[in-house]
Amino acid sequence: MSHKSFGVKIALAALTVAIVGVPAHADVKNGVDAWTQGDYEGAVKEWRDPALKGDADAQFNLGQAYKMGRGVPMDLTIALDWYRRAAEQGHLQASDSYGHLLHYQGKIAEAIPYLQASASRGEPRAQYLLATELFNGVHIEKDWVRAYALMTRASSSGMAPASRSLAQMDQYIPLPDRQRGTVLAGELEAQANKSRAQRVAGFPINTAPVAPTGRTIDVPPSMPSPSNAPGFPSSIEAAPAPGPATGPATGPAASSAVKKVPVVPVVPTATPMPSAAAATGAWRIQLGAFSKESSATGLWTSLESRISDLSSLQPYLKAVGSVTRLQAGPFASRSAADAMCAKVKAAGQACIAVKN
Repeated sequence: MSHKSFGVKIALAALTVAIVGVPAHADVKNGVDAWTQGDYEGAVKEWRDPALKGDADAQFNLGQAYKMGRGVPMDLTIALDWYRRAAEQGHLQASDSYGHLLHYQGKIAEAIPYLQASASRGEPRAQYLLATELFNGVHIEKDWVRAYALMTRASSSGMAPASRSLAQMDQYIPLPDRQRGTVLAGELEAQANKSRAQRVAGFPINTAPVAPTGRTIDVPPSMPSPSNAPGFPSSIEAAPAPGPATGPATGPAASSAVKKVPVVPVVPTATPMPSAAAATGAWRIQLGAFSKESSATGLWTSLESRISDLSSLQPYLKAVGSVTRLQAGPFASRSAADAMCAKVKAAGQACIAVKN
């Protein structure tokens, strides 16, 4: 049998993002109120001072703003730094986002401890990414039992890409390992429920990295991977077409804003994100053009809830004069973009393939 490969992908950023809504700092609450009303620039202004003074909620919210490009130009390097600052103070949502973004930027070894901690709390995206790394065994010791268990948990949360990945795992992981993985999935669920209950009860939650890369996992070892078994990509890109899918990856979350506006950096910049085939797809789909940005984001939210295949794409807001164009992708080819448009049109929404 010839060697095959397939990619699994996940949406790193959706247009609707979680913003901490019950902060103790008055300026942070004012920022949340402004954000809720669509005043993103005002929200960022309210959060910046408390964030610089060490308020973890404000730091996390600024990370969200920079990740989405709302109120500030999109800048994942700055978003990563704000997530890191909040995560170092034990902010769990920031820790989750920090791990995801590290993984997206190809810093897999740095990401894995955060993914492990997030997965242990039942965070589906972390379970999905960690399962992929455990399946591959490139950046962490291969363990198909735990990989199957974590992918099962992510699938059970309703994550469509995880369900597709699980179906492909069924083709390559031996039945005994899958059975043990199913049992372990139940144990992981119980552990995550206990963790959440302790958090509600006020017990401390350990947010430190739970284990170094390459640790031995206390479950029966899986059978070695046959030489012709596929491997998930060692660096899962953040938001291309749903996966796993046969063939090359088709694109991650945007590595930069569509519209670049000069901005004074508030944190030191890091090494530029590594390039990847998925990041250089030359095609997108265009779903509409609007005089108000809020109309574009509203359409995306509506479409994403109705068309499951859109959930793993990266949305783009491209400003052209006074018009904001809603696009999504990227795609490696015109035919791939056209295929997605066909699905969108079948749901009653106009769609065209466009070059980046």
